[in-house]
Amino acid sequence: MITVKEYRGHIRNWEELCERLELPLDLSREEREERILVRAYETWGHEMADHMHGMFAFALWDDEEKELFCLRDQFGTKPFYYYETEDGDLLYGTTIRQIMEQPGFKKELNEEMLQLYLSLTYVPGEDTFFRGVKKLMPGRWLTWKDGRLKISRYWTPTFHPDETKSLEEWADEIHNTLKEIMPEVKTPDETAESFLSGGVDSSYVLAMSDAEVSDSCGYEEERFDESVLAKQTADLLGRKNSRCLITPEQYFEIVPYVMYNMELPLGDASAIVFAIACRETAKHTKLCYSGEGADEFFGGYNMYRNAERYGENLKNFYVGNTNIMKEDEKQRILKKYDPDVLPIEVARGIYEETEGLDPLSIMSDVDIQIWLEGDIYLNVDKMSLAAGLEIRMPLTDRRIFDIASRLPSRYKVNEEQNKVAFRTAAAKVLPEEIAFRKKLGFIVPIRIWMADERYNGDVRRLFASDIAEKFFKTDEIQAIFDDYVGGNSDNWRKVWTIYTFLVWYEEYFVKR
Repeated sequence: MITVKEYRGHIRNWEELCERLELPLDLSREEREERILVRAYETWGHEMADHMHGMFAFALWDDEEKELFCLRDQFGTKPFYYYETEDGDLLYGTTIRQIMEQPGFKKELNEEMLQLYLSLTYVPGEDTFFRGVKKLMPGRWLTWKDGRLKISRYWTPTFHPDETKSLEEWADEIHNTLKEIMPEVKTPDETAESFLSGGVDSSYVLAMSDAEVSDSCGYEEERFDESVLAKQTADLLGRKNSRCLITPEQYFEIVPYVMYNMELPLGDASAIVFAIACRETAKHTKLCYSGEGADEFFGGYNMYRNAERYGENLKNFYVGNTNIMKEDEKQRILKKYDPDVLPIEVARGIYEETEGLDPLSIMSDVDIQIWLEGDIYLNVDKMSLAAGLEIRMPLTDRRIFDIASRLPSRYKVNEEQNKVAFRTAAAKVLPEEIAFRKKLGFIVPIRIWMADERYNGDVRRLFASDIAEKFFKTDEIQAIFDDYVGGNSDNWRKVWTIYTFLVWYEEYFVKR
């Protein structure tokens, strides 16, 4: 007998699976997905994920074999954690707090992670800030039998450019594939809204969906406010737009809530905005689309246009989308510094896998395996869960990635534009001024807010606290903060990354 012990997610191709596995179509979603997992395991065993599309992490108990089988989807859109106790038991769950609540767990800080965090602003790889708590990484499954743990990899991103197609043919394939995927993302009886920024990804998803309402965030500071562009897009598409105006007071007030529910510190300033957006959106819907994945798949970041210039040197420095503190600076500010704990080591295996690929494909692969898992998908999952909102990401799909894996880099970026083929596909349903709009990023006015004495009181408090004294040379981090407040706004990311770690530590090791 197979029992579902843990499951979070959404299986997109459920109709096809029900037919192949001879399951009735008229079950509730909860019962349907549970029975799909059981029958798929009985039919395909450990290879079951090869037949599934969607977002999922789960644990199954095989009573006959006395074996636990756990699996995380190909991209890591849903998290899965495990922990081996001193008594030889395995604790597991889709949240860390589930593990912390079980007998045998010992809460200890894994201080080594701080060195990686200060560079990357998120927790990369399989280790976490809780000693012994590990992530099951994307595209892996885990078995636990007779007290023995085994982890195997069932899926790896691979790139094999196909030079035989034209730009228009690639755009057609992207568009037609998304057209096939969208009906799977929700059932006809579900009602979804859609997050909308000023960018092409969320605009394309909205245009391809049946969502009647879009949800955007804005600020009083006009130069940071994309919500005006989002409203224009919604109007052009004939959809309503719900705008949430975020104030600095609201932003700083929610930081402890975000770090607690994130379970691991995250120095991405947009995560706070996303948390507010989730809470506001959950007031009028329980299901929302979001456009993550396209930037990493299709060459969306401006730095990708430097890929050829980086060339072979990539393997010496590129560890993903963010790298804000160098080793000499970390050595200067940390009380404990280990020269062997280096961010580049997290990416070492990816460079071995991608030997011989062009530089852009290598950069994309690093971001797909490290940045998406550690930052973007963590943020989407944790903040939506905390708010009681379910988010589905149509662009994060193996079928979409399959196109990106074959797409030549010249159709991803060129000297003038990024996401060339993707934007060409989006232009089939969007005006060109939206489809080819310059990438702005999810910008936040934090770089000016945090320098304002009206709002930075908690930053000052924690920088001068016993918590800071425990990890940092406080005169050094205070100098970074003073330099920032004094006008060097480039330091804001360093200040914010130190601050978010201190908030997270206070939540988990002081208050609780």
